[in-house]
Amino acid sequence: MSADILSFIIFLPAVVAFGLMITTKHIETVRNIAFLTTTVILALVLKIYIDFEPSAGMQFVTNVPWIESYGINYYIGVDGFSLTILMMIAILIPTAYLLLWDGRTKGYWINMLLVQTGVTGSLLALDVILFYFFWEVMLLPVFLMIGIYGFGDKVFTTIKVTVYTMLGSLLMFVAIIYLGVAYHNEFGVWAYQYDKLTQITTLSYTEQIWLFLAFLSAFAIKIPMFPLHTWIMETYKNAPTGAVFLLSSIMAKLGVYAVVRFLIPIFPEIYVEFSSWFVFIGLFGLVYFGIAALMQDDIKRMFAYSSASHLSFIAAGIFSLNAFGVNGALYLIIAHAIATGALFLLVGIIHDETGYKTIKDLGGLAKQSPIFTTIFAIMLFANVGLPGTNGFVSELLIIFGIYEFNHTLGYVSALTVIIGASYMLWMFQRAILQDRVGETLKFRDLKIKEIVGLAPWVFLVFLMGIYPDIFIDKFEPTVTHYLNDILHIGATK
Repeated sequence: MSADILSFIIFLPAVVAFGLMITTKHIETVRNIAFLTTTVILALVLKIYIDFEPSAGMQFVTNVPWIESYGINYYIGVDGFSLTILMMIAILIPTAYLLLWDGRTKGYWINMLLVQTGVTGSLLALDVILFYFFWEVMLLPVFLMIGIYGFGDKVFTTIKVTVYTMLGSLLMFVAIIYLGVAYHNEFGVWAYQYDKLTQITTLSYTEQIWLFLAFLSAFAIKIPMFPLHTWIMETYKNAPTGAVFLLSSIMAKLGVYAVVRFLIPIFPEIYVEFSSWFVFIGLFGLVYFGIAALMQDDIKRMFAYSSASHLSFIAAGIFSLNAFGVNGALYLIIAHAIATGALFLLVGIIHDETGYKTIKDLGGLAKQSPIFTTIFAIMLFANVGLPGTNGFVSELLIIFGIYEFNHTLGYVSALTVIIGASYMLWMFQRAILQDRVGETLKFRDLKIKEIVGLAPWVFLVFLMGIYPDIFIDKFEPTVTHYLNDILHIGATK
């Protein structure tokens, strides 16, 4: 298959979005074409997934000059790590459309398409300037969705998340330019391809630390990692369902992806040296956000803290410096995207149908919606790591990885998983199972198209939980390459 297939996957949503912007005002037409576009992309990504040969190297590569005088290339490709996330994006977005089907506007669907171009471009870009371009592209449509279609104090929320993310992006951009200049000073030519930037040898220890932190600031805000998390709660509370789904299930995962893709190969020594700090910060965030989730009455805020808690666990696994932890973190990226994305979409249905999203105002939904309740329960149990689900496999691998890294921290990570089960089951009991005090809420069960949209997610929860090797085999060679050939620490620490 031609390497140009990746370019087609990246740019098709944006081309369709701009075409729809100027050709039609009919909302149903825009929605249907947007959905068709995402299903075409899913078919192409499935083809790539089948044809992909598990290895450490990049495949389907395109590398052509873009701004040649400054060494900036249109350089894209896919390896086992990015392929797994690409598959996740390709499956989740079109199926999520089926749960967002009614009551949206033309601008809503156009922004959804533009975000898909941004996230896919960020995932596949191997030139750091190109990566930065797509990183910014994926943010703007989400800002517009929050500002136009959000709830409550949506203007302040939009300004806050914009300031946070733009500050991190600016620091990353300064670091990118600094690396380009350093490469030029050492080799006499300009280059921004990440594999060329790994060849720089003239940076001092102090320079490497500051550049590492500048990159990490942008990625940590997006994840989010403690203490750069304060934008997430009000954003998830006030953002429309589609924006929350994109932020939690896809864009946050790109922050973790970028840590692995760029920080490990460009700053391997700093990455190893500071790993203990970030494992500790990750576990602290797991506990801190978990306790904060227990204190919430607003379901969307509770899920915001829950998402931050799981992402902190992923970050701890990424910095554990062994195959157990890194494989588990990559697996949890997918497992968490499925479970949390579904839960946010289901909570969006609750809010749309009842007008409520506070736990104390809900209750009695299970009797009226058995299918809704069953799927909600499956995703909730996957989120807390019930054996047989994808969450169990990924969390177990991370716990093994952290234990390999440090026995004491391994015991702590195993015990803190209890926190997640506590707030999830507590919320499920009060908001879904038990009867509501006062008048019974009118609530419908899932429609056929919503069941069809969630069916692949339910299937993946159990398939990934029962047969994890089907998926891990795709990205494990990449993980081994990073550990053995870049960090030089072997498959285990």
